Amino acid sequence: MSHARPVVKPADDPAFMLPAALSALTTPLLGGGLLLLVAGWAVGSFMGSPQVGMSAYLAAFIYCLTLATGSLFFVLIQHLVRAGWSTVIRRIAELVMMMLFPLAILFLPILMTLLMGEGTLYRWDDPNFATANHLPTDAWAEKSRWLNQGWFTIRSVIYFAVWLFLALYFFRGSTQQDQTGERAMTDRLQYWSGPATMAFCGVTSFAAFDWVMSLSPMWFSTMFGVYLFAGSVLATHSMLAVSAYMLQKKGAMRDEVTVEHYHDLAKLIFGFLLFWMYIAFSQYMLIWYGNIPEETEWIYHRQLGGWGTLTVLLIFLHWLLPFFGLMSMFVRRRPAIIAFWAAYVLVMHFADIFWIIMPEATVAGELPYTIQTIGVASAVMCVVGMAALLTGLVLKVAGDTKVVAVRDPRLAESMAFENV
Repeated sequence: MSHARPVVKPADDPAFMLPAALSALTTPLLGGGLLLLVAGWAVGSFMGSPQVGMSAYLAAFIYCLTLATGSLFFVLIQHLVRAGWSTVIRRIAELVMMMLFPLAILFLPILMTLLMGEGTLYRWDDPNFATANHLPTDAWAEKSRWLNQGWFTIRSVIYFAVWLFLALYFFRGSTQQDQTGERAMTDRLQYWSGPATMAFCGVTSFAAFDWVMSLSPMWFSTMFGVYLFAGSVLATHSMLAVSAYMLQKKGAMRDEVTVEHYHDLAKLIFGFLLFWMYIAFSQYMLIWYGNIPEETEWIYHRQLGGWGTLTVLLIFLHWLLPFFGLMSMFVRRRPAIIAFWAAYVLVMHFADIFWIIMPEATVAGELPYTIQTIGVASAVMCVVGMAALLTGLVLKVAGDTKVVAVRDPRLAESMAFENV
């Protein structure tokens, strides 16, 4: 529902620019983030093992990747359904999706582990893996047709090529509209959003299979791509809420983003929280009643020792606690409370990524307590460092453009948006 359209400020209004207080953080975030990222990898690699260090690095990478790809999905969907309400916050997602470019560079260390051929990160890369695990020759031959260095590398290049093309096309279209005010640009972006969404879904699912699910080479789940996608979209809406709140606290877009937008973001966070849990339970239920050894292995490892404790904690802390916390409409119309819960969900999203990746740091899925502690410290340092590095790059890009799509034809509609 909309009321009378408010007056849109001039495109060069300071409310549309990155606040100076945030811009000043660019260099410290870039330098500090890079140092912490390297330190986190070093702690895991030298105090634990090379596989622990690279697993921690991969956990940080996948966490940041889910936010970047989730932002790209958000942009595509807003154009696809011709949404008006989201125009004032869409630029935040456009800025974050551009981090796919530095993430392509940050993927190189992961790709380089394949050159060692010793299963440093992906155990299937070890030439002795099949023999050591007594795998049937015919089954492993079929697996090796997909999981091999050359084909894995080619697929990774394809994934990034699709993501980068889509991100650049939609970002350039939006930012060019800031200069020209060309309404036809909106129509072009809407026209291509359908094919773009289909391409996005395909490469994102297969990237999840290749980069995460193949850590356990003989395990498979056709729902795994959707599971990672659900967490990605949940985390992206949380990131948008936190980012909008921080920008407003520093003086940007105070009149443009209203309680109504926070209310909608809170509803979306709540909805995707349920979707994430539904997919997680559905995957577990299908594996449980199927009771096929190669399917149950993955779940079994995560029911041992400390991993089993984390499994139970995720049910209560990743789902039940924020579920009840965001249920009330009173909460959903309080920006500060929404920002708190959104930040909380972002932390829990990393706990979920950690739970997915780190148990594969050993074949048995269990690590000695001291190595587990090192793994936690390494992963936290890596994710904080990489997130800080990418945040600094986002601020750098944001300083050269606007934080709102200032000449989007639906800007006035978005500012006048009201929840029913």
